[in-house]
Amino acid sequence: MTVDIDKTTGPADTPPAGPEAIKAIPVRHYGRYVTAVVTLALLGGVIYAFSQGRINWGAIPDYFFNERILGGVGNTLLLTVLCMLIGIVGGIVLAVMRLSRNPVTSSIAWFYIWFFRGTPVLVQLIVWFNLGLVFEYINLGPVYRDEWSDFMTPFLTALLGLGLNEAAYMAEICRAGLLAVDEGQTEASHALGMSHTKTLRRIVIPQAMRVIVPPTGNEVINMLKTTSLVSVVQYSDLLRVAQDIGQTSGAPAEMLFLAAAWYLLLTSIFSVGQYYLERYYARGSSRSLPPTPLQKIKANMLSLGRPKGGTA
Repeated sequence: MTVDIDKTTGPADTPPAGPEAIKAIPVRHYGRYVTAVVTLALLGGVIYAFSQGRINWGAIPDYFFNERILGGVGNTLLLTVLCMLIGIVGGIVLAVMRLSRNPVTSSIAWFYIWFFRGTPVLVQLIVWFNLGLVFEYINLGPVYRDEWSDFMTPFLTALLGLGLNEAAYMAEICRAGLLAVDEGQTEASHALGMSHTKTLRRIVIPQAMRVIVPPTGNEVINMLKTTSLVSVVQYSDLLRVAQDIGQTSGAPAEMLFLAAAWYLLLTSIFSVGQYYLERYYARGSSRSLPPTPLQKIKANMLSLGRPKGGTA
């Protein structure tokens, strides 16, 4: 009796050979290292140059919380908030007028935006301050009557100059946000019997806020810095107060650095507020909201405590 043996098959308990493990070698970016070294060297050179300059750095902390400086900071914040309120309200009105089918209303809004965006804001401030050459008196009948020089105070000059100029820019931002809302939303609301005003208030504007808020936050920060121009009309803002203290204390350059530090501090606080506001209005458009700074710090702290190759 003969037995056929299949020579092509091996032992049943021998597993097939698997693919070899791939050893990944990360790409080394030597250009990044060189760029980082050069950048740090330049930064160190700038810091060393300022440290060796004839600047009394001790005067900055001495005056940082000075009563006059804090008063200038308060005036700057007040002017920023009021001018942005004028700009936002005026921008919404101008945007609706610009999108109106009435040619007269649309033309007036277009001319306003064209004029205020086409002239420098510093020129507008100086013109407002010197309008007494044209209007000797302000006469509102039985309500109010006075000389223009007494009526147009530095605060009112700054408020009108910055607020009306900001309205022109906010008009274009608001118009872009309104146009970003699908027209089907408006048609559906009209089909339900809603008026045009109610449609804007209930349907269009809430959806447009997602587009309007980010550039508006940038405008707030820009307005905070633009308020430094009102020193030319003798308004006691942060820059004006810092310059006055610098002249009397003999440290003009140091007070300018102090003003710059306050502007950086305020813009940083506003930037944090802008981040959370954008995050709030992104709830309806993003599946998962981006983590907050505190959540990022917490995640990084937890990742540092985890052992490699395992979980905490």
